[in-house]
Amino acid sequence: MTQYAVTDPSTGKLVQTYPTATDAEIAAAVDTAAAAYDTWGRTSTVADRTALLRRVAELHRERGAELAAAMVEEMGKPLSDAEAEVDFSAAIYDYYADNAERFLADEPIQLGEGEGTALIRRTPVGALLGIMPWNFPLYQVARFAAPNLATGNTVVLKHAPQCPHSAALLQQLFLDAGFPEGAYVNVYATNDQVAVIIADPRVQGVSLTGSERAGAAVAEIAGRHLKKVVLELGGSDPFVVLGSDDLDATVRAAVAARMENTGQACNAAKRMIVHEDLYDGFVSRFTAEMLAASAAPLSSVAAAERLEEQVARAVSEGASLASAGERDGAHYPVGVLTGVERSSVTYREELFGPVAMVFKVRDEDEAVEVSNDTPYGLGSYVFTNDAAQAARVADRLDAGMVFVNCVGAEGAELPFGGVKRSGFGRELGRFGIEEFVNKKLIRTVR
Repeated sequence: MTQYAVTDPSTGKLVQTYPTATDAEIAAAVDTAAAAYDTWGRTSTVADRTALLRRVAELHRERGAELAAAMVEEMGKPLSDAEAEVDFSAAIYDYYADNAERFLADEPIQLGEGEGTALIRRTPVGALLGIMPWNFPLYQVARFAAPNLATGNTVVLKHAPQCPHSAALLQQLFLDAGFPEGAYVNVYATNDQVAVIIADPRVQGVSLTGSERAGAAVAEIAGRHLKKVVLELGGSDPFVVLGSDDLDATVRAAVAARMENTGQACNAAKRMIVHEDLYDGFVSRFTAEMLAASAAPLSSVAAAERLEEQVARAVSEGASLASAGERDGAHYPVGVLTGVERSSVTYREELFGPVAMVFKVRDEDEAVEVSNDTPYGLGSYVFTNDAAQAARVADRLDAGMVFVNCVGAEGAELPFGGVKRSGFGRELGRFGIEEFVNKKLIRTVR
């Protein structure tokens, strides 16, 4: 049985448990979401819906302290990160409030021959299921809910078992913003109940952010029932350093890219890939900066134990570890791994926490080869003072996103998603609102 509970990772103390939904409650949730789509979703205007989204943004800011405190307690997020997440989530709702009408406007088609007109009209498809992870309890919901509610789809939201308080706060926030009952429905569902929701013919699609295993399981169920899926899964993003006018600044960027959310971000830079001419200087500075960084607890003791096992295996297979200390419960020390061989199991794994791997490469070609030598393809970073080189490398990287000479440059307007085992589909920006719409052709001859 799935247990929804708040356990403070900084102390290991069980704070509160939440009852898992009964089968009757799950059925009622889908009923209300389907009913809300048939009424509000089909009849409300884009202007009606975006006005509600704008109120959601306002309530995020008004309740920011409460929302941030919940994230800190549930999964150990540093308070400054939690406050920034509240602000970014509000910005996402504002973005779709500002732009949804333009994104959803009728699109005329120039006819090749014949009389009359043709256009594409973007309309909602129905109730959707969102399955969210624990590492960004507000932001992940915003990426999914904002564009789909703007479209007129309704949302059944299954949050991570670690984040039931955030889930409850968001459910109330949407109601207080004025969304009708059923437009946004939180469920404390088990995995078996998730399968039932996906199978329901009124549910038209599923969006999941989470692990490969969860993504594969959900995609398999959805495939059997012919439901569209958007998946954002793991990542082992490369941070490629081929040139730098200011190595200290590049190192600071690398540390920031690795340490966001205590290293627990799918699109964090996890593998530093450095040209041999810069390697020694980079490694010494990077290691010093990393070990001096403060680290909050990981999301759970289990998460810290998993990272500890991965690092220990890498060392047993020949890697060298520079570490800030020893694991203490959910607290895992910052570390830097060098000398990880391609034959090592850890080489192709995602390290979800404050540990980075650093690799030396001879040239641009080897940098691209090492970058792409991973089952993942979410994000990537390229640092060089050669604009032509940056363009070449960006084109050659197998990734859904490339950030050149910058970190932390995500925005509500920028599409987010990956390739390979990092999933498929896009969230945010114009592309995020296109995933679950009916692009209906209307051809008219007068």
